[in-house]
Amino acid sequence: MSGCFLLGMIFLFLAYVEKPLSYVRKLAIITFVFVLGFAWNARYAENRLHNVLSPEMEGKELTIEGRIAALPQGNIEGAKFAFEIDDATATLPRRIYLSWQPAWRNPQAIPEIVPGQRWGFKVKLKRPYGSLNPYTFDFERWSFHQDFGASGSVRSGELLLSRDISLTEFELRMELARWKLRKKIQSMLPADARYAGVMIALVMGDQNAIEQDDWRVFNATGIGHLISISGLHVTMLASVGASIAAFIWRRRSWPLLIPVGKVAAIAGFLTAFIYAWLAGFQIPAQRTMYMVGVVAYALWSGKNPRSFDIWWWALAFVLLIDPMAPYTPGFWLSFGAVAAILFAMGNSSGLLGIPTGKELEVHWIYRITQALREACRVQAVMTIALLPLTLYWFYQVSLVSLLANAFAIPLVSYVVTPLAIAGALLPEFIGKWLVLLAHMAMEYLAVALDWMANWNWSVVWAPHPEWWTLLLSIAGIIYAIRPGSLIDEWRRRTLALTLSIPLFIPLLSFSNLSALAVGEFRATVLDIGQGTSVLLETANKKLLYDTGPIQGKKDDAGQRVILPYLRGRGIDQIDRMVISHSDSDHVGGAATLLKQIQFDSMMGSLPINNPLLQNLQSRKVPSIPCRFGQRWIWDGVEFIVWHPSEDTLFEDQYSRKPNEVSCVLEVRNQNASFWLTGDIEKQGEAEIVERLNHSRLTEMADKQLIFMAPHHGSKTSSSLDLLKSLRPDQAFAQNGYRNRYGHPHPTVSARYRDLNIPFYQTPITGAQIWTFKNHTKPSTQFWRHAINRLWHRSIKE
Repeated sequence: MSGCFLLGMIFLFLAYVEKPLSYVRKLAIITFVFVLGFAWNARYAENRLHNVLSPEMEGKELTIEGRIAALPQGNIEGAKFAFEIDDATATLPRRIYLSWQPAWRNPQAIPEIVPGQRWGFKVKLKRPYGSLNPYTFDFERWSFHQDFGASGSVRSGELLLSRDISLTEFELRMELARWKLRKKIQSMLPADARYAGVMIALVMGDQNAIEQDDWRVFNATGIGHLISISGLHVTMLASVGASIAAFIWRRRSWPLLIPVGKVAAIAGFLTAFIYAWLAGFQIPAQRTMYMVGVVAYALWSGKNPRSFDIWWWALAFVLLIDPMAPYTPGFWLSFGAVAAILFAMGNSSGLLGIPTGKELEVHWIYRITQALREACRVQAVMTIALLPLTLYWFYQVSLVSLLANAFAIPLVSYVVTPLAIAGALLPEFIGKWLVLLAHMAMEYLAVALDWMANWNWSVVWAPHPEWWTLLLSIAGIIYAIRPGSLIDEWRRRTLALTLSIPLFIPLLSFSNLSALAVGEFRATVLDIGQGTSVLLETANKKLLYDTGPIQGKKDDAGQRVILPYLRGRGIDQIDRMVISHSDSDHVGGAATLLKQIQFDSMMGSLPINNPLLQNLQSRKVPSIPCRFGQRWIWDGVEFIVWHPSEDTLFEDQYSRKPNEVSCVLEVRNQNASFWLTGDIEKQGEAEIVERLNHSRLTEMADKQLIFMAPHHGSKTSSSLDLLKSLRPDQAFAQNGYRNRYGHPHPTVSARYRDLNIPFYQTPITGAQIWTFKNHTKPSTQFWRHAINRLWHRSIKE
């Protein structure tokens, strides 16, 4: 750190002693800024890396005291919130992320959590940890960004003080104001108001109450950017604040002391500043606030900065305050949209010129026509310019975006949002009616959006683009939107389209996965927590084995892990879903996936009254029970079912418990075998051993065998007889980090170790990508090792 500052000071000295405008001076200044930025980032990271729970404190029940530090999320069924500990030590971080769920033995609603409250908690903590898979949410990066040194669960709590906020704690006061604002909006709407979450998001940027089905519609129609605190909302309120200040200032003789324009600029900035904080200080709000601030400073100092100068200053301020901002999509989309508009409109004359001659007669018509034309042009520029970034972050492009935004932007920006904000700020007896009107307008808009989102061609999904295809497309778009004559517009657009084509070619994406030939297959063992989900691929077919766990009413592995991974890979169709059995940690994500992904068939060990079978029947997806002896071949790869037996009865209740009827599937090619075992236990394993003894084991003698530890490594499975019969070369277990079941059991881990079988656990490796080629041994990539970043933990057994 000291070396960075020393080097920076040397270059800064050179910048001052050299002649003005010399190349050495320019280079010195650029280098100084770079070194200073590097040092600032290093210091930022160092502070966060030191604010981490000590390993020996993990899993212990601790008693802590502190304050609720931010707006909590959740309801009486459970809450998640930031908590600042009073007496942070070297082993206990100052800021942690807690979850408080009612105990199942005593399912009473938890008390209301309010920012600024002082609590005493009994908690169990762990270091920041999250599942690691390609294209999925990175909890460890998010925790690093939010400065959480641990996460954990509350065992019990005692409210010590209802409010503990000093006058100088502006940020905490803003969080309390946000909580009150959210409560007020919730109280003004009926309990069953469908878009209450949207109203809250538009007023204060809290999007957590918006339903996933609604997000699907908003994203499919390309209006997701409107359902948040956008720069337009902040600018609108800043303009209102500036106008009110100017109106008041003109009523007195004060303009003789300070010009109205300067006062209005300061009022606009203060309004933007306060609202940006009320909105959670999200990046679009920050960007707009800083741009308004730069304009206000320019008015006071008599400067006339160019539009891009204002943009650059806002960018610098955001990066100075939040060095992790570039890891969020909001940073790129917000600054990218404004940069594209400024670049494309660089030579526009604007609409503020004074008309002369005949133009006076049609001035209002001219202004309206020009305004509509410019609005359409701006929206077209934003849609085109953000295409590569949208694909990079969300893997989709809305083909109805221009049409949907044409009526959604004016309705949301000039009707719904102003009504919602005014209703939230005014007294409740007036505000209630305004919020209800805003909600009604949103309901009418949602009807049209839902209709458009269900068009078969409304959305194009594409795999995650490679960096070079992204750069090619951006270069083409910059060339296409640059100001110029209309003569060569078609040439520029043709070039932009040509350079963007690689974005949509799956073969040019996810280049670290090689193409599969006939006889080859790949198995992606997802890091899904305490549950199972594995994607199997041959040259032309795909099979999904289990769909992971469900966690609460709105969170399941399908939404959280499987769907983002499939979208990132450009996969929108699965040939077969195999559900090993009916336990929720294996079938939890199925309902979500059926809404989003096309499944051609299903095989499983499910009772006939299982809701999933009814769901499949309603969607006309054929399903068959899983039985020993079934086999099929896809692209030269053989699939064999080893369990359960044909005489297992599936009636209203199981004749045996679900684990024992797990569907066990072997996938093999000419030199390797891959086993998926569900949750079978010793009785089922004994049946498989008997079947193996009667089969031709010589077929497997020269094959590399990769084996899933049954039941996540439970002590009721992985019997010595089964392991000796199969003689696996490598094994793996899908289980949750520090899970409550203690999987894998120490005796099971020791059994694999004693047999010299390498044993890989997903909490340690992240997602495991096994590739089985025709003439080589199986290879694997462990995702946690492959993408190792500063904030990622190295997990040990």
